[in-house]
Amino acid sequence: MKNSLFLLHNANTIHFNLHSQITLPSIPLTTITTTKPFPHNRHFPRIQCCSNNNNNNSIEIDMVKNSQGIYAPKASKVVVLWDLDNKPPRGPPYDVAISLKTLAARFGDLVDFSAYANRHAFVHLPQWVLQQRRDRKNLDILERKGIITPPEPYTCGVCGRKCKTHLDLKKHFKQLHQRERQKKLNRLKSLKGKKRHRFKERFLRGNHKYDDAARTLVVPKVGYGLAAELRRAGVFVKTVQDKPQAADWALKRQMVHSMSRGIDWLFLVSDDSDFSEMLRRAREADLGTVVVGDWDRALGRHADLWVPWSGVENGEVGDLVPKRRRENSRRREQGEEHGFGLEDDDDDDGEDEELGQEYMLLYDDDDDDEGEEEDGLYIF
Repeated sequence: MKNSLFLLHNANTIHFNLHSQITLPSIPLTTITTTKPFPHNRHFPRIQCCSNNNNNNSIEIDMVKNSQGIYAPKASKVVVLWDLDNKPPRGPPYDVAISLKTLAARFGDLVDFSAYANRHAFVHLPQWVLQQRRDRKNLDILERKGIITPPEPYTCGVCGRKCKTHLDLKKHFKQLHQRERQKKLNRLKSLKGKKRHRFKERFLRGNHKYDDAARTLVVPKVGYGLAAELRRAGVFVKTVQDKPQAADWALKRQMVHSMSRGIDWLFLVSDDSDFSEMLRRAREADLGTVVVGDWDRALGRHADLWVPWSGVENGEVGDLVPKRRRENSRRREQGEEHGFGLEDDDDDDGEDEELGQEYMLLYDDDDDDEGEEEDGLYIF
């Protein structure tokens, strides 16, 4: 019994500090003439959990009461900004955007995902699109001549009709489904008010079968559908003016706006060194910064974490594991005791201490190679 009391006495104590309390105005009982209860406060209170150990070090965690009435750790807010002029996708835009969203979701709740570019970025045809269309055209010619026979007939995604060749499928889709779609659009133009809204909701909106089939069979007249694919992935696409550095200025304004909203992590998809000053200001504002690009140079030095662009596009980025700064300092002390000096590229260690947490970038193929250590990034 004494041992149990001694253990309870030496256990870490947890204190809860209430940040916002729910207070009701003092009303005399004689003035209350209704039996309706007081309305519930819509603002959930936030408390702070502090754990004190024997070393007098405290760890503070913000706890927020959710809609179920359960206190949970406060989720971080993440914003992703994409410079399409400097870093266009080198593959299907939808898949790349989903990979970026998946990566950003590991840091917290994604509250904003924006992409900025001028008109030329949406008109330009990259080399991989031209090669894909060229291969499809050559395959259609071989199928029409009977040199190549597809193992399975092509199936229409709208009605389920089977066609022998890809050209027959395109012909069927244009003559039947695309013509019906155009008739509905013409009908929509002649309607107004509630009739227009009901017709659109019934026949046009939510027709996912037609949209999926048209995406693979109908070639866009201009570009390759970059903006439409990004919007389908939930990205806000902004077309700026055809002026030099117009996209950079728009992206910088969005960065300033995001920092004023009280976010926790800022993702920047770019290799442009003009954003170095903005990243430095973000770190001074106690903001976590992540740069996704091909070169770990100017932007990588000012960011807390650098992620390779090729790894995000191919989905090869492993798990991002939180790592305490004190573990890093312990490794540095062990390295100095063993006579191994760790070189620092810059004097940003003081700024990294403010974040209190860093991340390791893990690759599945190189788990056993513990090698390079850089400021804010550990590659295994």
